[in-house]
Amino acid sequence: MGRLNDLEKLGQAVWLDFIDRKLLAEGGLKKLVDEDGITGVTSNPSIFEKAMGHGDAYDAELAEFDKAHPGAATMDRYEALAISDIRDAADTLRPVYDRLGGKDGYVSMEVSPYLANDTDDTIAEAAKLWSMIDRPNVMIKIPGTAAGVPAIATSIDKGININVTLLFGIEAYKAVAMAFVEGLEKRAARGEAIDRIASVASFFVSRIDTKIDDAIDAGTGGEEAKALRGKVAIANAKLAYQWYLDFIQSDRWQALAAKGAMPQRLLWASTGTKNPDYPDTLYLDTLIGKDTVNTVPPKTMDAFRDHGTAAETLTQDVDGARHVLAEAERLGLDLDGVTADLVEEGVASFSKAFDDLLGAIAAKHPAEAT
Repeated sequence: MGRLNDLEKLGQAVWLDFIDRKLLAEGGLKKLVDEDGITGVTSNPSIFEKAMGHGDAYDAELAEFDKAHPGAATMDRYEALAISDIRDAADTLRPVYDRLGGKDGYVSMEVSPYLANDTDDTIAEAAKLWSMIDRPNVMIKIPGTAAGVPAIATSIDKGININVTLLFGIEAYKAVAMAFVEGLEKRAARGEAIDRIASVASFFVSRIDTKIDDAIDAGTGGEEAKALRGKVAIANAKLAYQWYLDFIQSDRWQALAAKGAMPQRLLWASTGTKNPDYPDTLYLDTLIGKDTVNTVPPKTMDAFRDHGTAAETLTQDVDGARHVLAEAERLGLDLDGVTADLVEEGVASFSKAFDDLLGAIAAKHPAEAT
C-alpha cells in the first residue's frame, strides 16, 4: 500500500491519463489496478495519436481490418483500433466496476473533436460509440462547449455515461452539472432507472497557470501579480469544488439522490506540471478531496508514488483561494477570458492531433484507405 493507494482512503479516485496497446497487452494496466488502486483510464485524440501514429503496435490488427473491410474509411479504421483498446481496458477494470457497484472502474473515449460545436452530430456520435463499445463501464467524452451542453443532457437522458471534457471555468462547469441533472430528471420522470448513470466533469488545471503566468511574466498586474504565479488554477479548482459541495446538499439534487443517482464527480485534468520551477506533484498534492477524480499521466503518477503528499487539501484555505481569484481580477489577469481561450485552444489542439492520427493511419496500407 503506497501513496497512490492512500488517495482512495481520502475519497479520491486515481485514473490513468494514458492508453496504448503495449500497456494493455503486457498487463501494465492490470498491475496499476492491482498494486496502486487505479480505478479508471482516460483517452483523448492526443493520446491515441501518440499510441497509433508511432511504432508498429497496431499494424497487425490494422492489416487484418483492412483485409476484412477493403476500402474502409480512415475514420472507420481508427474506430476499430481505438474501440479494441477501450474494450480491453474496460474489461481489465470490470472487476473494479463490479466491486464498487458502478461507482468507478470506467474507461473514457472521446467523440470526434471535429464535432465540438455541433450538438446533433455529437449526440449521434456519442450514441454510436456507446453502442459499438458495448461495455457498461465506459464513458463517452463530450466537450463542455456551448454546443456540448445540450448534447450532455440528451446523452445522460439516453442512459449513456458521460465524461465532460475541456472545462476550465466555473460557470462552464455549472452549466454541464445542470445538464447532467436535467438528463437524470427526464429519465426519472419516465420512471427509468438512474442509479447506474455515471458522469465526471473534467476540470483542467495546469493550462490555466501556464496562461496566467505568461501574462504575469509579460507585465500584466505589475509586481503585485507575481505573488499569484502558480496559484490561480488551484484556487479556481477549489472554488469549483465548493460549488459542488453546496449543490449536492440542494433539494434538487437530494431528490435525485433519493432515487439512487450518483453525483457527477469533479475530475482534475491536465495535472502534469508544465512549469519545471513547480513541484512535479503540485496538481495532485493540492487537489485531494472526497468524491473527486485525478486523471494522471504516467510520469506524474510515478512522481507521486515516489514523493507525493497524501492529505485532504482541496478544502484547505478556501478563503485564500477566494482572495487569489479576487486579486487576479483586480490586477487585470482576466481569468474568464483565459478560460474561454483555453476551450477554443483545446478543441483546436485535439482536432490537430486527430488530423495527425488519421493521417498516420491513412499512410499505413494506403491502397486500402479512403
